[in-house]
Amino acid sequence: MNCFVYRSQKKSGMYLYLTEKDNFSEVPDTLIKLLGELTFSFEFDLSEDRKLVREESKEVIRIIQENGYFLQMPPPKSEAMDMSRLN
Repeated sequence: MNCFVYRSQKKSGMYLYLTEKDNFSEVPDTLIKLLGELTFSFEFDLSEDRKLVREESKEVIRIIQENGYFLQMPPPKSEAMDMSRLN
């Protein structure tokens, strides 16, 4: 499945995954307003065996099939602090 990923300019760490580039028709207006301006980040091929950093690919696929999109939330503050130590 092709996945097009958009980054929220308003909500740091939030990413919206779509199966069609620039097709936000399945995303509720309230969510679009919450996210603010969305910037296209990248495209990738999502399959069940693909490793994702923050999510299980099988679960992301299921949610996209059910809702037409997937919203990746920012990491919890404790996890974000741990990751900042890697830099």
